[in-house]
Amino acid sequence: MGAYPYKRQMKKVTTSTFRKMKGNEKITMITAYDYPTAKIVDEAGIDSILVGDSLGMTILGYDSTVYVTMDDMLHHTKAVTRGASRALVIADMPFLSYNTGERDALINAGRLISEGGAGAVKLEGGKRVCPVIKAMTDAGIPVCGHIGLTPQSVLQFGGNFIQGKTDETAQRLIDDAKALEEAGVFAIVAECVPHGLGKLITESVSVPVIGIGAGVDCDGQVLVIHDLIGMYQGRVPSFVKQYAQVNPIISDAVSSYINDVKQSVFPDEEHWF
Repeated sequence: MGAYPYKRQMKKVTTSTFRKMKGNEKITMITAYDYPTAKIVDEAGIDSILVGDSLGMTILGYDSTVYVTMDDMLHHTKAVTRGASRALVIADMPFLSYNTGERDALINAGRLISEGGAGAVKLEGGKRVCPVIKAMTDAGIPVCGHIGLTPQSVLQFGGNFIQGKTDETAQRLIDDAKALEEAGVFAIVAECVPHGLGKLITESVSVPVIGIGAGVDCDGQVLVIHDLIGMYQGRVPSFVKQYAQVNPIISDAVSSYINDVKQSVFPDEEHWF
């Protein structure tokens, strides 16, 4: 048996699978934004791929998710769904794509499903977005909620801070989770909350809670692929575990290529016609 023996059977993961896994098996989720990455993580056995609006920073070079558009999300969701045959693909609804009324929200979510090929959508917020979520689920659109640190509200928060540190704000997040469940979500992402609160939120609802910086007691975990593999150098969020360091590998490979070309070592006879 190799160093990484755990591989799930290659059966399509659905929202129903998520519900059955709560309390029985931890859910694994990772972001991906393109075809080759989606294909790699799908074949590795990941349960769910999130086409996150975090692509604003990881792919497009912005300093926030608020600049990501519906066209951006559709473009990347299409690429990911072409590479994923087993994992449940969840597409983020970008900033202001669901805040201008139920009609706009339904149209935009519907596009991510019908055009993008996603199996579900994710949107940020608690009680305030429940009417929109209810309209979506009534229309047959699977929705994943997102509470705690919600990056689209970073300008309102004034930065990326841990949420739910007081009794009052912790209770508010628990109430938000319950409201989201009542509105019909099949899962909830809880981001950057104290680990004890992550446990309380998980225990307060019957749908799976996927944590990111929310402790080990959640029903599953999600990480940004670029953080997990060490694509970028610099400060790493405290809740991230890096399983590889590909940045220096890529840099060294490109440096070797540059040197070979400059020195007329590449191409040699083996690489020409």
